Amino acid sequence: MENAEVLNPNKNKANAYFVKEIMDSTPPQLLLKVYDFAIAHCQRENVEKSNRAVSELINSLNFDDEEAKDISIELLRLYQFVQESTRKGDFDVSIKILSELRNTWLKVFEKVNLTPSLAN
Repeated sequence: MENAEVLNPNKNKANAYFVKEIMDSTPPQLLLKVYDFAIAHCQRENVEKSNRAVSELINSLNFDDEEAKDISIELLRLYQFVQESTRKGDFDVSIKILSELRNTWLKVFEKVNLTPSLAN
Protein backbone atom coordinates (compact mmCIF):
# COMPACT_ATOMS: atom_id res chain seq x y z
CA MET A 1 0.00 0.00 0.00
CA GLU A 2 1.40 3.39 -0.97
CA ASN A 3 1.85 6.15 1.60
CA ALA A 4 -0.83 8.30 -0.06
CA GLU A 5 -3.37 5.49 0.38
CA VAL A 6 -2.50 5.11 4.04
CA LEU A 7 -2.80 8.87 4.60
CA ASN A 8 -6.02 9.15 2.60
CA PRO A 9 -8.17 6.00 2.71
CA ASN A 10 -10.99 7.85 0.93
CA LYS A 11 -8.81 8.23 -2.15
CA ASN A 12 -9.78 4.78 -3.46
CA LYS A 13 -13.46 5.57 -2.92
CA ALA A 14 -13.10 8.84 -4.82
CA ASN A 15 -11.21 7.16 -7.64
CA ALA A 16 -13.84 4.42 -7.86
CA TYR A 17 -16.56 7.08 -8.02
CA PHE A 18 -14.80 8.92 -10.88
CA VAL A 19 -14.13 5.70 -12.78
CA LYS A 20 -17.79 4.71 -12.48
CA GLU A 21 -18.91 8.20 -13.52
CA ILE A 22 -16.72 8.06 -16.63
CA MET A 23 -17.71 4.51 -17.51
CA ASP A 24 -21.41 5.42 -17.24
CA SER A 25 -21.06 8.57 -19.34
CA THR A 26 -22.30 8.90 -22.89
CA PRO A 27 -19.87 10.13 -25.58
CA PRO A 28 -21.36 13.66 -25.44
CA GLN A 29 -20.99 13.70 -21.66
CA LEU A 30 -17.38 12.53 -21.96
CA LEU A 31 -16.61 15.29 -24.45
CA LEU A 32 -18.01 17.91 -22.08
CA LYS A 33 -16.05 16.40 -19.17
CA VAL A 34 -12.82 16.77 -21.16
CA TYR A 35 -13.68 20.40 -21.87
CA ASP A 36 -14.43 20.92 -18.16
CA PHE A 37 -11.09 19.36 -17.24
CA ALA A 38 -9.22 21.55 -19.74
CA ILE A 39 -11.00 24.71 -18.58
CA ALA A 40 -10.43 23.93 -14.90
CA HIS A 41 -6.72 23.42 -15.45
CA CYS A 42 -6.44 26.58 -17.52
CA GLN A 43 -8.04 28.41 -14.59
CA ARG A 44 -5.38 26.84 -12.34
CA GLU A 45 -2.74 27.81 -14.93
CA ASN A 46 -1.62 24.20 -15.22
CA VAL A 47 -0.13 24.01 -18.71
CA GLU A 48 0.61 20.29 -18.64
CA LYS A 49 -2.85 19.10 -17.61
CA SER A 50 -4.76 21.58 -19.75
CA ASN A 51 -2.71 20.68 -22.82
CA ARG A 52 -3.13 16.97 -22.08
CA ALA A 53 -6.92 17.49 -22.10
CA VAL A 54 -6.73 19.45 -25.36
CA SER A 55 -4.64 16.61 -26.81
CA GLU A 56 -7.53 14.27 -25.99
CA LEU A 57 -9.87 16.62 -27.81
CA ILE A 58 -7.52 16.52 -30.80
CA ASN A 59 -7.41 12.71 -30.65
CA SER A 60 -11.21 12.60 -30.79
CA LEU A 61 -11.39 14.45 -34.11
CA ASN A 62 -12.66 12.53 -37.13
CA PHE A 63 -10.67 13.13 -40.30
CA ASP A 64 -11.91 9.95 -42.03
CA ASP A 65 -15.54 10.97 -42.47
CA GLU A 66 -15.86 13.46 -45.34
CA GLU A 67 -18.76 15.24 -43.62
CA ALA A 68 -16.72 15.72 -40.42
CA LYS A 69 -13.35 16.43 -42.03
CA ASP A 70 -13.72 20.20 -42.54
CA ILE A 71 -14.96 20.89 -39.04
CA SER A 72 -12.25 18.60 -37.63
CA ILE A 73 -9.58 20.59 -39.45
CA GLU A 74 -10.93 23.86 -38.05
CA LEU A 75 -11.21 22.43 -34.54
CA LEU A 76 -7.65 21.13 -34.82
CA ARG A 77 -6.46 24.66 -35.61
CA LEU A 78 -8.35 26.06 -32.64
CA TYR A 79 -7.06 23.35 -30.30
CA GLN A 80 -3.48 23.94 -31.45
CA PHE A 81 -3.96 27.67 -30.87
CA VAL A 82 -5.28 26.93 -27.37
CA GLN A 83 -2.26 24.74 -26.62
CA GLU A 84 0.12 27.42 -27.85
CA SER A 85 -1.70 30.07 -25.81
CA THR A 86 -1.41 28.05 -22.64
CA ARG A 87 2.27 27.41 -23.28
CA LYS A 88 2.69 31.19 -23.56
CA GLY A 89 0.76 31.68 -20.32
CA ASP A 90 -2.26 33.33 -21.98
CA PHE A 91 -4.83 31.28 -20.08
CA ASP A 92 -7.66 33.81 -20.46
CA VAL A 93 -7.74 33.30 -24.23
CA SER A 94 -7.66 29.53 -23.80
CA ILE A 95 -10.47 29.60 -21.24
CA LYS A 96 -12.61 31.80 -23.50
CA ILE A 97 -12.17 29.54 -26.54
CA LEU A 98 -12.68 26.30 -24.63
CA SER A 99 -15.71 27.66 -22.79
CA GLU A 100 -17.34 28.85 -26.01
CA LEU A 101 -16.68 25.51 -27.70
CA ARG A 102 -18.08 23.62 -24.71
CA ASN A 103 -21.22 25.76 -24.70
CA THR A 104 -21.65 25.27 -28.44
CA TRP A 105 -21.39 21.49 -28.09
CA LEU A 106 -23.85 21.57 -25.19
CA LYS A 107 -26.37 23.47 -27.33
CA VAL A 108 -25.91 21.01 -30.19
CA PHE A 109 -26.38 18.01 -27.91
CA GLU A 110 -29.49 19.52 -26.36
CA LYS A 111 -30.92 20.45 -29.76
CA VAL A 112 -30.62 16.90 -31.08
CA ASN A 113 -31.69 15.41 -27.72
CA LEU A 114 -28.51 13.40 -27.23
CA THR A 115 -28.40 14.17 -23.54
CA PRO A 116 -31.05 15.45 -21.18
CA SER A 117 -28.85 17.18 -18.61
CA LEU A 118 -25.23 18.11 -19.21
CA ALA A 119 -25.04 21.65 -17.90
CA ASN A 120 -23.44 20.68 -14.54
